[in-house]
Amino acid sequence: MLKDRVVYMNGEFVAWDKANVHMMSHSFSRGSAIFEVISVHKTDKGPVIFRLDEHAERLSASAELLEMDLPLSREELQKATIATVKRNGIQEGFVKIMGFYPQVAFEILPPQRGLDLAIFAIDPAQDLGSLHFAFEKGTTLAVSKWRKLDPQTIPIEAKVAGNYMNGIMARQDARKRGFENAIMLDTQGFIAEGGTESVFLVKDGRLFTPATGTVLKSITRKSILELAKVLGIEAFEKRLAPQLCWEAEEIFLSGTPIKVLPVRKVEERELKEVPGPVSRKLSAAMQQIETGKDERFRQWIFPVK
Repeated sequence: MLKDRVVYMNGEFVAWDKANVHMMSHSFSRGSAIFEVISVHKTDKGPVIFRLDEHAERLSASAELLEMDLPLSREELQKATIATVKRNGIQEGFVKIMGFYPQVAFEILPPQRGLDLAIFAIDPAQDLGSLHFAFEKGTTLAVSKWRKLDPQTIPIEAKVAGNYMNGIMARQDARKRGFENAIMLDTQGFIAEGGTESVFLVKDGRLFTPATGTVLKSITRKSILELAKVLGIEAFEKRLAPQLCWEAEEIFLSGTPIKVLPVRKVEERELKEVPGPVSRKLSAAMQQIETGKDERFRQWIFPVK
């Protein structure tokens, strides 16, 4: 149960219900919190954290883009994350790291550069009543009327709370129309990403995903591209016209909760084979990595010792 969890808060562990800030804090009222969500996986040798070093680096990059100061170095952040997972006895689940301004502030500008830091570790099965993604069934996609934030308006590569209203609106739009997930185009009309996921498409056995510049530098996206290269799957990062959604043999979403989520329907088009062969191959290989069974990617997993 969540009430039994402890939270890392600025160098010490506190009870779950003590991990609070005032409702008028800058990060709550202005959306100025930065964060990372990381997966924890069960292996024969104990739990591991997926690509913890990459997540620590991206949190640092988000802080730098937004002119914020993190209280911990990347190495200290990794140690604190491992300690939080261990302290909570998590064998499989998720970590959420948050950097935030706790001070009450009416002004639009943050009260200071320095952030407070909190780290949460949960097991969805125990704490949230499960978090299920149907790989075999797949999901459905609507092309949202909402466009992806333009990189000339805000640093879209920063994983900051305020940016996520964009994806929330896209997902709400999709749900209202009877679809489970959304795909957003950028302001130039090219495929960007889902509400909180990266988008991959397969055509003629080759893998395509939108180039960075208008999308978040997703760590799962990066992992799939690196994995595809090892598996001998041709992969391309480029600007993709939405017409590809009607031509691709396979489409899948990727993100921290599930590394490969096949799409069975996009708008009125139903895909023929779901999951497709490329989706299956990547998903199976990723599961081997997450569970510590593929030595080639041992550096991707961080043991909780």
